[in-house]
Amino acid sequence: MASKPPPYTSPGSVSRSKTSRDEIRSLADEMLRASLTRGAASPASSVASTPPSYRRSATPATPPSARPPNPAELLSRERNPGATRVGSSSITHDSITRGSITRDSITRDSKSSSVSSVSSVGSSSSTSTVSAADAKARVRHLQREVERAKADVPRRATGGLFKAACSTDLLFLIDTTGSMYSYINAAKEQVRSIVDDIKNSFLNESEVRVAVVSYKDHGDLPNIEFLDFTPSADQVFEFLGRLNASGGADAPEDVLGGVYQALNVSWKQQTRCIIHIADAPPHGAGVLHDLGDGSDYYPRPGSEPHGLTYEPLLKQLIQLNVNYALLRVNSSTDRMALAFAQVYATSNADAKLLPSNVYSTQVNGMYSRSHSGLWSGASTKHADLQFEEMELGTTYSQLRHLVVRTVTTSVSRTAGRMSLALSTVPRPSAISGKGKSIATDLTAIREDEGSGGIVREVYFEKDPPQWDTPGWLDETLEVEGFCPDMVVQSANSLNEMMNADENIKLSVTQLTIRARSKPFAEGSVRVASYARTAASTSKFVVKSFKDDGKMLAHLAEDMRIQALCKAFALEFNGLLKIEPPIDFIVTTCLQSKATVGSDGGCLSLEPFIDGEYIKYNNNSMFVKEDSLDEPDPFNQIAQAFSHFTFERSWGHFLVNDLQGVGHLLTDPAIQTLDHERFKLAETNLYEEGFKFFFVAHECNSICRKLELKSNREMVVSGHYEFRERWPTIEPTVCCSNKLCRRIVRLASTHESEKFPGYHWCSACWPQLQSSMVRWICMAPGPNHEFDMSKFFYESQGQLAPRRCPEHVEKDKSVSSAAVVGGNLWSRMKAVGPKRSISGRSW
Repeated sequence: MASKPPPYTSPGSVSRSKTSRDEIRSLADEMLRASLTRGAASPASSVASTPPSYRRSATPATPPSARPPNPAELLSRERNPGATRVGSSSITHDSITRGSITRDSITRDSKSSSVSSVSSVGSSSSTSTVSAADAKARVRHLQREVERAKADVPRRATGGLFKAACSTDLLFLIDTTGSMYSYINAAKEQVRSIVDDIKNSFLNESEVRVAVVSYKDHGDLPNIEFLDFTPSADQVFEFLGRLNASGGADAPEDVLGGVYQALNVSWKQQTRCIIHIADAPPHGAGVLHDLGDGSDYYPRPGSEPHGLTYEPLLKQLIQLNVNYALLRVNSSTDRMALAFAQVYATSNADAKLLPSNVYSTQVNGMYSRSHSGLWSGASTKHADLQFEEMELGTTYSQLRHLVVRTVTTSVSRTAGRMSLALSTVPRPSAISGKGKSIATDLTAIREDEGSGGIVREVYFEKDPPQWDTPGWLDETLEVEGFCPDMVVQSANSLNEMMNADENIKLSVTQLTIRARSKPFAEGSVRVASYARTAASTSKFVVKSFKDDGKMLAHLAEDMRIQALCKAFALEFNGLLKIEPPIDFIVTTCLQSKATVGSDGGCLSLEPFIDGEYIKYNNNSMFVKEDSLDEPDPFNQIAQAFSHFTFERSWGHFLVNDLQGVGHLLTDPAIQTLDHERFKLAETNLYEEGFKFFFVAHECNSICRKLELKSNREMVVSGHYEFRERWPTIEPTVCCSNKLCRRIVRLASTHESEKFPGYHWCSACWPQLQSSMVRWICMAPGPNHEFDMSKFFYESQGQLAPRRCPEHVEKDKSVSSAAVVGGNLWSRMKAVGPKRSISGRSW
């Protein structure tokens, strides 16, 4: 039920009964003289050094006399050469001669007892309101820029990416001394099944080659035997059958000799794995084992006949992008596992030891690759590699499962690395046509690689945000740009948005942002700073580029992706009636007003999400594994949502790379069948992305409840079957605040009689009233005042009006059919509800 707004008490004001026109003019004259006096005392040498390009559009929120003019002010002076700055006003030579300021520059805030000066109409670009016709023209211009950018971007060669990523070189490194007979036999008996399982796991597109390295100890002949990589499982079977489990003098074995031989086989495939099966450690007392000097003929590291040490060998494996799985038989290999894992971990690979390993606490959780959640400045060159210790035990029944699991995880990491490589190839600028290497921006693999440009030193905010401390948000950004124009979800809304980008509507917005000058985190191409908008108490993050590598067209593409994802979420929530509903944050793409019309100065604004980020899946086979003891109920929802988007679109779209806090998700990726849709999105792997998803996806109870039919087997055959009829959903809307757009049930939204046809979420509703101010109308005639909500106009991307509703100039470019409000909703209700809609119809 719509609720009424809280009672409003008019604040004290400058009224006609208490303040005469002469008194106002006298006050204005005093303000003018004081401002001119301050201006004359300002030193000319106060200009600061040029800031980095990613903050160049920022204006410090300091008194005007203490800082140089910002670009918007300079632009205003160019338009009005005789102007002199007074506070935030522009005073011309003529106005100084007249010695007066008009009533148009006087306003009064409901939270202040003093009268403040505001910009005169037309005095600067920041006060000009964008007409409906101009807004449409800007959206059309942006669309042309997007098309130009797409035309200049060569098609990324994603074909064959899936096959290349899942094709695997699998090397068995096996201790073949006397105690290992049963494990050698298990490897021999299961090698055919292991190869078949790997191929079946990857839609029969995987090329699997297997190699074997057998090692004993010094003095055994032969000490090392090996079979180089071969695609023939029969050949591997025969080689394993010829191995003799014998030898071994002291307790340790020549593990390092075996690793050395593994380095010198013919690695070729993109995914590379070593499966190490051993029940004894290498030589090296106190470093690689805890057996004592008396049990080791070569207790000092490097004293073995070949002189090898473990660190250089493992670093060479890392350089070769080899994943390492140690199948633990007993605790004698615990220290070896620790030493090997630490080498991998210090190279930024993912290292994990079994909890039963006595040294597990020295590795697990001790080598964090990211200290700032989604944004990490750390080097991630080998972040796609892994070292993992797994329990094989005294039997070999788990061997087949562990090997296939290792390969599957390794393939996922390889796919991530390869998709990143696709996104960092040089591409021409849509404006200049010059090639430039651009790194992935917040992709499924994050901003892992550098952009290839000059690296600037950035100083970061280390303290917790001080949102309510006056002056802490110490920069002011005057910006304009675009945001998704989402309204009530009708029965055909999703179909229309899937049909064409032009149906994902955008609107023009103008904002004043208060930001922290010091960013709190970075990726390789962007920095993130805490921010708020001028008329809101909501928390935001503003993300700006370190250089001008990306244009507004790329941000607009990302923004449309998020809008389409939200449309999918609206229908998904309506079908399942999930509380709280799955939702995606809205991104607004912006430019500094000083750089509008040029390539630079692009930034994005999005709601600040406080909490622990959880990754549910990505565009390259990763799927969050649930704990058996404490399963995450939202994980199943997220996996089913990705499947739903593929089914609902009849195999044309698939939304993945889902991560966020709670039910609120951010930075999704979308895979498309049409290679021209979302072409600028570097996380779009097209049909290869579909394959990666279905290889890893297991349908759950929510998939079954939605009656989803598409599956892995259909991807293999290429013949799909989809659910055709979808019931229409109950009315669901997005919050009318264009910077929020939180999904809410129509029945639970807040509505105001002052703003009919608008729907507000519980976070935005209180701000609608608390931002009320009383202003003096600028219209000619007697002085009079009007009440106005700053938050409302900001939420619609508009500048606050300077005239009361009675005197405001009507925008003649607005047609009666396009009036903002409840017209669309009224038309929808008049048509009557549809019972279902065809998924095929769009």
